[in-house]
Amino acid sequence: MSDQDTPPPMDDNSPEQDAPPPVESGGSEGSVMDSLPTEAPSTAGIGLGQGKLAENDEKTMGLLSHILGAVTTFVGPLIIWLIKKDESPFVDDQGKEALNFQITILIGYVAAAIVTMIPVIGCIGALLYPVFGIVSLIFGILGGIEANKGVAYRYPFALRLIS
Repeated sequence: MSDQDTPPPMDDNSPEQDAPPPVESGGSEGSVMDSLPTEAPSTAGIGLGQGKLAENDEKTMGLLSHILGAVTTFVGPLIIWLIKKDESPFVDDQGKEALNFQITILIGYVAAAIVTMIPVIGCIGALLYPVFGIVSLIFGILGGIEANKGVAYRYPFALRLIS
């Protein structure tokens, strides 16, 4: 080990730099946005071959839950998740992940519809419809590809309503 690999010695008079600063709340305790779970669940214990389904079937069901989500919004992932959740932890996880993302996209569509009704900025809401559709399609395809590889996929943004 060289001198470059060793950390510099800490002085007894220097403040501890490992402790993060305290977080102050802005007075919005108890707001609805604070209570919505947005962190992605861990993928540590999720793998193929842990359930009743064969690995190929698990991959296919994971793929279908994401791809059908891109095409049928929340209906496709909901059906796959309800039917196969007890047969495979992988399909259960990927079905919930696709369903949560599609519910988030649906909330975006509803918000765009509300914005469309506002006279001055209604055109912005109308432009959001294709954006949500394209985002849903792209991330659905990416999720399907990863699930077909046997990797538990996590969407970059989704409200975790179903856990």
